[in-house]
Amino acid sequence: MISSLSLLCSCSSMITTRFKWRATAFQKSPNLETTLKVLQWDSLCDSVASFSGTSFGRQATKAELWRFDQSYQQSLRLLEETNAAVEMHKHGGCVMDFTSIDLALVKSAIQHAHRGFPLDGVEAIALVAMLHLADSLQVTLKEAIKEDSDWLQRFMPVAEMIMDMPVSHPLIKFIQKLVDEDGSVKDSASPALKRSREQVRLLERKLYQLMESLISKEMKETSSVEVSNTDGRWCIRSGTDIKKSFDGLLLSSGSGTGSLVEPLSAVPLNDELQQARASITKAEADVLLQITHKMQTDIEDIENLFNAIIQLDVINARATYSISFGGTYPDLILSSEEQAKWKLFLPKAYHPLLLQQHRQKLHNAMKDVSEATAEIRRRRQQVGIATQREEETYARLSSLETQVATLKQSSPVPVDIYVAQKTRVLVITGPNTGGKTILLKTVGLAAMMAKSGLFVLSSEPVRMPWFDYVFADIGDEQSLSQSLSTFSGHLKQTSDILSSSSSRSLVLLDEVGAGTNPLEGAALGMSLLECFAESGALLTMATTHHGELKTLKYSNDAFDNACMEFDEANLKPTYRVLWGIPGRSNAINIAERLGLPNVVVENARDLHGTAGAEINQVIEDMENLKQKVDEHIHEARNHLRLGRELYRKLVISEGRTREHGSSLKYRKIQEISEAGKVARSILHKRVRQRRASPTSNLAAASKPENENERMLASFTSGQSTTRTEKDTAAAMLNDKQQPSGRIVKSGDTVHVSKFNKRATVLKVDSSKQEILVQLGNIKMKLTLADILI
Repeated sequence: MISSLSLLCSCSSMITTRFKWRATAFQKSPNLETTLKVLQWDSLCDSVASFSGTSFGRQATKAELWRFDQSYQQSLRLLEETNAAVEMHKHGGCVMDFTSIDLALVKSAIQHAHRGFPLDGVEAIALVAMLHLADSLQVTLKEAIKEDSDWLQRFMPVAEMIMDMPVSHPLIKFIQKLVDEDGSVKDSASPALKRSREQVRLLERKLYQLMESLISKEMKETSSVEVSNTDGRWCIRSGTDIKKSFDGLLLSSGSGTGSLVEPLSAVPLNDELQQARASITKAEADVLLQITHKMQTDIEDIENLFNAIIQLDVINARATYSISFGGTYPDLILSSEEQAKWKLFLPKAYHPLLLQQHRQKLHNAMKDVSEATAEIRRRRQQVGIATQREEETYARLSSLETQVATLKQSSPVPVDIYVAQKTRVLVITGPNTGGKTILLKTVGLAAMMAKSGLFVLSSEPVRMPWFDYVFADIGDEQSLSQSLSTFSGHLKQTSDILSSSSSRSLVLLDEVGAGTNPLEGAALGMSLLECFAESGALLTMATTHHGELKTLKYSNDAFDNACMEFDEANLKPTYRVLWGIPGRSNAINIAERLGLPNVVVENARDLHGTAGAEINQVIEDMENLKQKVDEHIHEARNHLRLGRELYRKLVISEGRTREHGSSLKYRKIQEISEAGKVARSILHKRVRQRRASPTSNLAAASKPENENERMLASFTSGQSTTRTEKDTAAAMLNDKQQPSGRIVKSGDTVHVSKFNKRATVLKVDSSKQEILVQLGNIKMKLTLADILI
């Protein structure tokens, strides 16, 4: 018996490892715990795990997503697994569904097998279900690959995992031979079990007949008498304490509650029944122990299959989540490529939790509309409902429908995130509630999702670096235990991040230099960002309201600016990012639009200074120019899309034309080939006729016998006309040149007038006035009158 339980407890070890890793990682870097908290990584893990089909799969999914010590190669492997599962979903016939199996029962079965205990029937059936599922996955995968061998490459490496799963078909047949689908042991499983069950049925019939006879006598005196089964023994329950007409053992009685009596005549039958049931229990245990022994021979394969199913469930959860939210396979880059334009390229990226929250709200609202509609339909079918209640229901339905329409129009706004290859620090400015913090969290979650094997919720294509860790200082963090203010808490957090981050880390800083004197805060913020640019993280993204930080771009190529767009006409943010442009101050303009007295506004402008106004004007011009450039880019992309569509149609048309030409050519070749076959057949037939009767049937054989021969004659007549005329003219000339009375001899060439052909004389029979000539491949006898010398 195999004593090791390491494979069996793989899921538990995953969870234990998860918490051990978290504790170790958080001890080394408390910033990581803060980062996961502010990014709400736990909520994202719960969302992904909800797509698992088994409880063990959900636990394992969370455990895997909480690991951040993956290497670059491991992250690529995780993404390949997810992509393979996505391709299997696209195929349709290879979808992995694990909701039909109970891995908890399978785990219990494996534990019983290790300890040598009999399995439970439902555990055996759960094991069969797992084996059947693995076998079904292998069969459907083979069928898909048989249809198109390209699917094999698309399904790798998941296809390899599925095909390597050990499935014991003898074990499936063995269990199904002994146990029914409901988990009960079959009568045919053993002779002893069959005998015991037959004995139980016989004893129960006897007891039933006995009880019926006793009750029929009692029914004459009272009607409250019934058969009862107590602890497996057949008894009679009476509703009154009247005297019984039979002797028995009083098992229970109470004032006004009647009595429970086991008739003495039923005692021996009940004793036999108990013994028979005990025999059934023992026989069933013996059968189930056979399954245990059978399992023990394949226990290692069963454990490997158990773990493989859990791992496939985890992969399928990642893939299903990615499909459900429209994720894109990210191009994960380890080393910076100097020729590449973008370091981080995320077009139309969504914050996953905001998108999930919006979908959940929309789902709930549509569910409420459906329920309200069903309520109205139900009330219409009823009679006597007050009109006022109907009006209230209609009003509620109208309100819910308006809510659904509003939710559909107010879906989360995606952001385009483009960070240039040379950029080390990105400074983001913009108004409050303009989306700066959401932008930071979107990038942070995208980096962690890609590293963990999840698709990024963005449009194609997605290109991003592989980050070893993500560190974030976001939010209003106060450390009461250390008596630190908001500013001090941020400062300590940033200091820890600076010491913990590496040249492959992503750092996200919200409101750098805030919480203190603006001049000192700006100076400190500039110094910190310059430090990150020189020897800090691979990419640092920082939001700020300090205008001084926007000037770093013009003195250091490692810096770049971006700002959140603000709609001044409607006084609300658009949540769009303007790249390469520093944000401008809108406070005075907003105050003017909100109706602040003109004297206050003008005084504020004077105090702000003309230089600041000119800078804002320059920035506004840049924003307008940027908007025009974006419009031209959008137009160019649209033309490019149309051009690609036209090119695709042209390629298709060219292929169809080529295919049509090939088809015509093939048909012509077939027609010529058929004509050639007909010609050969006719020629062979004529040759046979001429050989059979060279003289009498030669003329008849020379005539076309059917339409095919006439066609052939017509086809060949044009080619032979010129040659025939030449031969005739030559013969006539030869005839004129030859003197009459010349004797023909062997070897002479003569002209056969019947066929208008020349022939060679082989033999001359002067007595019969006949000669034997060679006409082409045919030898024939002719008279002297048939030839011209």
